[in-house]
Amino acid sequence: MSTQVTFTAPLWQWRAREQSGDGGAWFFVTVPRELSEEIRDSRTGPPRGFGSVRVSAVAGGSSWDTSVFPDSDSGCFVLPVKKAVRLAEQVDEDDELTVTLRVRDP
Repeated sequence: MSTQVTFTAPLWQWRAREQSGDGGAWFFVTVPRELSEEIRDSRTGPPRGFGSVRVSAVAGGSSWDTSVFPDSDSGCFVLPVKKAVRLAEQVDEDDELTVTLRVRDP
């Protein structure tokens, strides 16, 4: 049985890419600590690159496959939210987004 979690969190922009001059805009939501631990505990295989965990995500009417990545500052996972999802769900930086994640790792 795969792990599934639902949470609401504000959308935030990773600003390091802006400072590098490439103009990229990466947006994320942070998975709450308790749910991050649940996702971390659900892994059965060896860690993937950067400690990522493959997930299927649903926010509103949008769904996509991606990975969550550990954030060393918070100890939580962060979920990238691509532009197509932000546009479809009409969310921008600091807006709350409700997301359901299903872990796809074995």
